[in-house]
Amino acid sequence: MTQIGQDIQVAKQLLEQNQVVGIPTETVYGLAANALSPDAVLTIFRVKNRPAFDPLIVHIDSPDKLDRLVQSIPEPAFQLAEAFWPGPLTLLLPRKAIVPDLTTSGLDTVAVRIPDHPLTLDLLRALDFPLAAPSANPFGYISPTSAQHVADQLGDQVSYILDGGTSQVGLESTIVGFEANQPTIFRLGGIALEAIEAVIGPVAVRSHSTSNPKAPGMLSSHYAPRKPLTLLAANLPPTPDAAGGALVFTTPFEGIPAKNQYVLSPTGDLNEAARNLFSYLRALDKLPIRQIYAELLPDEGLGRAINDRLRRAATR
Repeated sequence: MTQIGQDIQVAKQLLEQNQVVGIPTETVYGLAANALSPDAVLTIFRVKNRPAFDPLIVHIDSPDKLDRLVQSIPEPAFQLAEAFWPGPLTLLLPRKAIVPDLTTSGLDTVAVRIPDHPLTLDLLRALDFPLAAPSANPFGYISPTSAQHVADQLGDQVSYILDGGTSQVGLESTIVGFEANQPTIFRLGGIALEAIEAVIGPVAVRSHSTSNPKAPGMLSSHYAPRKPLTLLAANLPPTPDAAGGALVFTTPFEGIPAKNQYVLSPTGDLNEAARNLFSYLRALDKLPIRQIYAELLPDEGLGRAINDRLRRAATR
């Protein structure tokens, strides 16, 4: 039976036994295991039913531990780390041989970040190894933002879930790598494009991929509810649908029952919308409706990352 608690020693002992543990981060909850143990990493893929070609993010507690994992660190990566770590930034860097092929899906780069959550940072400090930790959900489904979400989705496949409350960002990390020395965003996330460019100047943005992704979270269909999701342009409501539900930015749609609608942020706050995105999608998925309509947000700040998740949730 899955246990939910705040005992770091319990989590530590299970991880040292190559088991998986649910961990809180500021972005979403992760399914963690020893990033340097192929057997432990294989358990992550098995529990999530995640394809082996989709690489994992490695979590550390200090920039000092990067040298153990990566061969080199470009100057812009140092600048971004200084500006945003701990926080929802992942750096994609050339890996050392100590990082197993399974963790990186055979790529010559490894994705690394420092999460901004006190419980998980304490856990990482107590361990002799970093943690691989993709989102703690069945592959392709809505990411979890609470310990209970993890328990509901993965059940007895996870022995212990560290409960760190509700994730405060609610979107996965922004992934930045370097192609031919050009800083490139491989996944939009919890740090806005504008914030990245304010630190290192212009960056390229890579679209997602249907196969052989170069970084975690790049597949075109992802973060999806079980019910069909249809995207709508901002301020363009659907035709009335009493059997539908809606995810809207600030104002409910007419023609859909109010009980079947979730408002991401009545005040138009993109940070609040990001925090609510996955939990509201999950709530809509549980309603007795046949269809979810989702309104696209302004394509700026965290709105870009929210729209990215909505587009992928709508892809079948």
